[in-house]
Amino acid sequence: MWSVRLTDSQRDALRLLLDAQGELGPSLTGARESLDLARWDDLPEAQLPWDRVSELAGLQGIGEADVVWDLANGMPVRKPCVAKRTQPA
Repeated sequence: MWSVRLTDSQRDALRLLLDAQGELGPSLTGARESLDLARWDDLPEAQLPWDRVSELAGLQGIGEADVVWDLANGMPVRKPCVAKRTQPA
């Protein structure tokens, strides 16, 4: 995956270059669609409470990336996995 930051004129030039190719395959069609949706200046700055993310990761025994992924997808925070032990009879 590539991530680039383009000015409006650069984005327009790239869009025109793709359009000049004529028939686009699936990859270039996806790239063309992403150019239509890409507006870096329209995106809010992301701010995460990293201390809370670190705390949740530690409590659950998972990585910070997993916590961010879960929270971004609206999933409830995972409960820590604790092995249940039974007492021998």
